[in-house]
Amino acid sequence: MYETIRYEVKQHVAWLTLNRPDQLNAFTEQMNAEVTKAFKQAGADQNVRCVVITGAGRAFCAGEDLGGVTEEMNHGEVLRTRYAPMMKALYSLEKPVVAAVNGAAAGAGMSLALACDFRLLSEKASFAPAFIHIGLVPDAGHLYYLPRLVGRAKALELAVFGEKITAEQAAALGLATNVIPLSIWEEEVRRFAERLAAMPTKAIGLIKRLLRESQEATFDRYLEREAECQRIAGLTSDHREGVKAFFEKRKPVFQGN
Repeated sequence: MYETIRYEVKQHVAWLTLNRPDQLNAFTEQMNAEVTKAFKQAGADQNVRCVVITGAGRAFCAGEDLGGVTEEMNHGEVLRTRYAPMMKALYSLEKPVVAAVNGAAAGAGMSLALACDFRLLSEKASFAPAFIHIGLVPDAGHLYYLPRLVGRAKALELAVFGEKITAEQAAALGLATNVIPLSIWEEEVRRFAERLAAMPTKAIGLIKRLLRESQEATFDRYLEREAECQRIAGLTSDHREGVKAFFEKRKPVFQGN
């Protein structure tokens, strides 16, 4: 089904692996299209309750494959037709999404990681907001997410100087959910993803929706959206299971619906 990525579902987790290791998993038009399709597939699959994005080999994603860049290229059209659909598909996923950043994440690869809900970094991982070094502005939603994570002043500094950010620095900046030693990398990523997959999936999706509302809506509008989301959550079987487990003094077993 896919040629530039791997996609598999295990234990209610969709594992999406960027799979061009010889090119450090750099984006091509085909990869953009396949990642977009995979996001939509995961969103539509009721068996999927968490999505993990990672890279094959030693890198997470090196950004756009510069081998395909020409002087005649309309960079704006590339963003509109290739990257915008991919980032919109990720934005609309109402399931927890984890970036398992196994190595370097540069340019649009860093943007992809920033757009995820959680970022697990291996101790060898790094971010490189490298657009400035080729005379471009950060793209693929980069400056939408970055100031929301680190603040406007730090986002400007990172974008303008484009310096490498180590895993430890990323953690200090608030860009990493956790930094994981290589010796336990795969085990800890799997444990984290399966923990999310065992939680009330619809409630997590509603939490993501409310966080977006809190950034864009008036307070009155937010309170109304909060009430509506709580109404939806209150109708789920996971809510009924949570209440029942509370009174029975046991751990709830959520089904994601």
